[in-house]
Amino acid sequence: MALWDRGGRVRRLHWLGQLHAYAGEVVGTFLLVLFGTGAVASAVLTGALVGLWQVAAVWGFGVTLAIYVSASASGAHLNPAVSLSMALFRRDEFPPRRLLPYWGSQLAGGILAGAVVLAVFGPFIDRFEQERGIERGEAGSQHSAMVFGEYFPNPDMFGTDEAARDLVSPLLAVSTEALGTGILVLVIFALTDRRSGARPGALTPFFIGFTVAALISLFAPVTQAGWNPARDLGPRLVALAAGWGEIAIPGPRNGFWVYIAGPLVGGPIGAAVYDYIVRPGAEGDSEPGE
Repeated sequence: MALWDRGGRVRRLHWLGQLHAYAGEVVGTFLLVLFGTGAVASAVLTGALVGLWQVAAVWGFGVTLAIYVSASASGAHLNPAVSLSMALFRRDEFPPRRLLPYWGSQLAGGILAGAVVLAVFGPFIDRFEQERGIERGEAGSQHSAMVFGEYFPNPDMFGTDEAARDLVSPLLAVSTEALGTGILVLVIFALTDRRSGARPGALTPFFIGFTVAALISLFAPVTQAGWNPARDLGPRLVALAAGWGEIAIPGPRNGFWVYIAGPLVGGPIGAAVYDYIVRPGAEGDSEPGE
């Protein structure tokens, strides 16, 4: 009986640990998306943040804080592309069976953050649309919907007319999202590699956040720089429910898939570049993914 009780306690602790991990992903992703979409809302709707770097810096610090909050509970993936890369290349640390629950937790965090942004900035969105004659859900309402989901090219910089659409094709957009996410995951794998002599330790979350900020500064004019399917899809679902309709999903040119497919392709490519090209050069390394 004592052995059975002990085994029961072990199983309960195991499940409790998993629940804490999923909760950590919900809370961490919520914070990440809240800071990110909140920065966009503040810039677009109020002008409180001026210039792309200010938005990027707030977003980067939000990523940093979200990692510090959730790392001990879940490892702070906070991004389906990161979780997929971990499941493919770090199976000892992150078994693939945990992938779908992590994705669900991340999406839940993104939805919650989008709902909070809608609740807080709702009156400002209404005023913004009234002042500019924007009909929510109609062509051109990307100017207000961009607070939640992302569009290519950046509506705030280039508008939404045919000339703007000609600047960035869906292929260029999905390739840009894949490239940015690949770079992000490459950096994450490098910063968290236990065999690396250049690991920044407790400052790792800061450097990941700074990487996100730098990537946003480079590529936000092209795609608004998502790098994270939960960050885009969660708030986009809130926008769908709040009246943006087809402007939210599937989006102009049916483009919402760009922000899912791009990161999920680019993330594992960045992980593979680190494991098979960069990491073998480290002293004492032998097998990628160990």
